[in-house]
Amino acid sequence: MKGNGTSTHNMSMREGLLTVWNEWEIRVLVLTSLALQVFLLFSAGIRKRNVSGLLGVLLWLAYLLADSIAIYALGYLSQARVPKGVDDPEFFNRAHGIQVFWAPFLLLHLGGQDTITAFSIEDNELWKRHLLSLLSQVALAVYVFSKSRPGDDILYPAVFMFLSGILKYGERTWALKCASMDNLRSGMVTTPDPGPNYAKFMEEYRFTREAGLQAEIVIEPERRAGVTSAAITEETVPYATVITEARCFFVTFKRLFVNLILSFHDRTQSQATFLRLTPGQAYKVIEIELSLMYDTLHSKAVVIHTWYGRLFRCVTLVSTTTACVLFNVLRKGRRGSSYDGTDIFITNMLFGGALFLEVSAIGMMLVSYWTYAALQGSNCHWLSHLILRCIKYFRPENRAKWSNLMAQHNLISFCLQDKPTLLTKVLSLLGLKGRWEGWLNIRHIDVSSDLKTLVFRELKDKAASIVDAESYRKFSNHRGQWALQCKGYYKELGWSVEVEFDESILLWHIATDLCFYSDDSNDNTKLAQYVSISRAVSDYMLFLLAERPFMLTAGIGQIRFGDTCAEAKNFFGREMARTDKRAAARMVLEVNAEIAPKDVKGDRSKSVLFDACRLAKSLLELQPANKRWRLIRVVWVEMLCYAASKCQSNFHAKQLSNGGELLTVVWFLMTHLGMGEQYRIEAGHARAKLIVEKY
Repeated sequence: MKGNGTSTHNMSMREGLLTVWNEWEIRVLVLTSLALQVFLLFSAGIRKRNVSGLLGVLLWLAYLLADSIAIYALGYLSQARVPKGVDDPEFFNRAHGIQVFWAPFLLLHLGGQDTITAFSIEDNELWKRHLLSLLSQVALAVYVFSKSRPGDDILYPAVFMFLSGILKYGERTWALKCASMDNLRSGMVTTPDPGPNYAKFMEEYRFTREAGLQAEIVIEPERRAGVTSAAITEETVPYATVITEARCFFVTFKRLFVNLILSFHDRTQSQATFLRLTPGQAYKVIEIELSLMYDTLHSKAVVIHTWYGRLFRCVTLVSTTTACVLFNVLRKGRRGSSYDGTDIFITNMLFGGALFLEVSAIGMMLVSYWTYAALQGSNCHWLSHLILRCIKYFRPENRAKWSNLMAQHNLISFCLQDKPTLLTKVLSLLGLKGRWEGWLNIRHIDVSSDLKTLVFRELKDKAASIVDAESYRKFSNHRGQWALQCKGYYKELGWSVEVEFDESILLWHIATDLCFYSDDSNDNTKLAQYVSISRAVSDYMLFLLAERPFMLTAGIGQIRFGDTCAEAKNFFGREMARTDKRAAARMVLEVNAEIAPKDVKGDRSKSVLFDACRLAKSLLELQPANKRWRLIRVVWVEMLCYAASKCQSNFHAKQLSNGGELLTVVWFLMTHLGMGEQYRIEAGHARAKLIVEKY
């Protein structure tokens, strides 16, 4: 008897909990949906300047759950039934009939937030799927609401909320369409240019010759405004000018992301601006451009910063406010209202959340580079000054617009630390060992102002030595050759940069470490700066090779990296069970490498460990140390620039949502200084004249 009583008690408790959950399930769903929207609005924009993996996972989950929960909640409302155990179904329906009013709020949530429409650029290509979802979910929401036959106290506010929800959802779908690559490309393609009428000109030339007249075609040289970097003095410009210049250049240089060409006019205009900017401000212009590109690809910026986008924003704000007022006025004016007090409270929370999100989004829209740049061309000077002051407060000039971090991966450190354990064996079976090793061995450091200045100066010096279009393309293809030729060491070291690019990276990475650990003269300040920049770029390039191979030129970089690591682990493990990096480096340098490893080992293994040892020994012969590290530094900068120019544009675009990549910043800087393969229009239309001489 006692057992039966306990069983009955447990069953009744389960039924009670089930009843409570059935009553609260839809409430929890709509409140969770609102909470996710608040999180997305204020957190989504952070990822363009943050490389945190945890933030990325949380945003990814929130992005997926936000739509799933809203769609599930709409489906739940369409199938709502009176829970078991309710004695008065009619009273329950009256009390909870207000829940159907939540359907347009769920549409509003499906419309998403201004700060995020696409988690990745691939989401933009799914805009047709979102359009179908828009039509189906609006139809479902209208069905849910009409099925309940609501009273006037809900009907009129619902009309206004449906207007807001449909506009928001449509806005999101339109933003996805505008940010799809096909649409971006078609919107940037210039008007077809047939050029001068060649057939007509040649026909006149033929008729003139047939008439017995002596005719000659004379080509007048085109007048082009040249830019001489030596003649331009760097100057500091106001932050307002930096924003304006960035917005103007963005209109032209966003074509880089869809592989469209640029002209010599674009090059001349960009060079004239960038050569007069200080390095810091040149990078600020680029950062703002990349921030605008992120907004274009991942937010509603391309929609809300148009006249109709601003109109829709006003309509949704007024509509939501009107619905809130009508709901509370009509509800209080209705006698005998039997709505559940909890549901009324939740409804007002949804109204408060919707208005809060709307006002916050409008504030973010106003305090943006888009708005300030748009006001620059108007007569509202007082408003543009106000917006500029707000931008300076919320987005000060000295704050980076991207993560300003560069990842670091070191081969010798990795090989010394990578010891087989039970955990690594399990992760290897699950295919997760690579991610685990990346998490353990990859760190991030700030991109120093010294490195930025060095890259800017090196590119500026190259621009000064360029005399024609062919030279621009030639300098873009250098990956260490130019540096070695200028320093006079190409004959001795040129072999190390003429191999495949991934092999050059590994050779110079290992050689840089070997030089560092075997050199005891790294203490003076100037030399320490050279060493710091060299090792930072070296470790960054190895990170790209090992973890971002898609951003480098096609090759067998990962195979070569794996073989080199395998040989290094075998070498260190055989010679010494436990060792530090300095001792490991000196062990490698002690190996006799007079004969090329390939001649001894064959070509099956792609390891370059002892080829790098040969390179390091050649570098160590360069004395004093300042000379050696100046050479290493400029070779790495040239490799960095080469990698930036050869990376495909869609991979640059993908990294904008992961905190940004130094490679992308350098790519934009090179293009602004006139170097890159996008400049395909090197001259204007020929100025041909037909000169006719009479006998």
